[in-house]
Amino acid sequence: MRHWMRTALATVALGVALTVSAEADPFKIGYLLPNPVGELGWSYELDRGGRAIAEKFGDKVEVQFVNSLGEGPDATRVMNKMAADGFNMLVLGSFGYQQDGMKLAKRYPKLSIVHIGGYMNAPNFSTLTPRHYEAAYLCGMAAGMVTKSETLGVIAAFPLPEVLNVMNAYVLGAQSTNANLKPVKVIWLNSWFDPTMEKASTESLASQGTDVVFSLFPGTPGPMAAAEQLGIYGTVTHSDNSKFAPTKHLCAGQLNFGPVMIKKVEEAMAGNFKGDDVFAGIADNAIAVAGLNKDLSDEQRALILARQDEMRAGTFKPFTGPITSNENKEAVAAGTSLDDRAIKGMNFLVKGIDTTIPK
Repeated sequence: MRHWMRTALATVALGVALTVSAEADPFKIGYLLPNPVGELGWSYELDRGGRAIAEKFGDKVEVQFVNSLGEGPDATRVMNKMAADGFNMLVLGSFGYQQDGMKLAKRYPKLSIVHIGGYMNAPNFSTLTPRHYEAAYLCGMAAGMVTKSETLGVIAAFPLPEVLNVMNAYVLGAQSTNANLKPVKVIWLNSWFDPTMEKASTESLASQGTDVVFSLFPGTPGPMAAAEQLGIYGTVTHSDNSKFAPTKHLCAGQLNFGPVMIKKVEEAMAGNFKGDDVFAGIADNAIAVAGLNKDLSDEQRALILARQDEMRAGTFKPFTGPITSNENKEAVAAGTSLDDRAIKGMNFLVKGIDTTIPK
């Protein structure tokens, strides 16, 4: 029978282990998450992926969860202890875990590590990045369809390539359904988790005439709940937030880490772990558009879902030229599409975004 075991790891957080009693030693997986799991968002979706692993493999695995784990010394201490304790695999759920995770991979060559996001690889160190930008393009289409003020706003975490490509795709999607958009307003949080600023930023954008706000990598449902209170639409990454904004949730990019994480665990358990760079999207069932608002007409929904089907089939790529940057430079030439490396290293903003990339 499945049972829960709680134990303290180091002095920083509680670990939750999912396992089933068995005679053979289980394959031990450490799952490190930066934020409280909560009811939605980044850590919630990663946690859901870990539970899918536990459900899939049953008594063959033990998954040890540690959440609210700060980047830096705390995370380093926990991952080092797990490696020393004989864990077989680590899943590192924050960009700031990357450097110390790579050092650990070099010290423990038999330890398989999956870093969510990032750009570093080694034979036993794989990266897994969702194609957030695909769902963002679709949500941008919805935003362009419903805006009355023609003014969209974006709340962005950090000026990293994985944030820039999501923002750009969202704006390109909006421009594809609305040629009259005003310059898109942007507020930079410089944080992955700041509930107070997330809510305040939504309020600030609304006061500037924005009637659709895109919260790009939020840590809480705060932006969506604020949009509901303000009577403006909200779009969001990571999770369907509909229950926090029953009338104003426009669209979400719903993550599904289970299938791709199960594949990586299967590799590691079979001794065939690949230190590859996995870029998982709609075609991999790793992300999909969700929570489309009932204010969208049947025709509008059909257009969005048809575009999603084209992405799944590989017949539509959001970053296909001609695309011009907001510095009036050619970013993508006509008739060409950015490859994965260029998307993951994106260093420009598309025309129509009213901000510069902070240094």
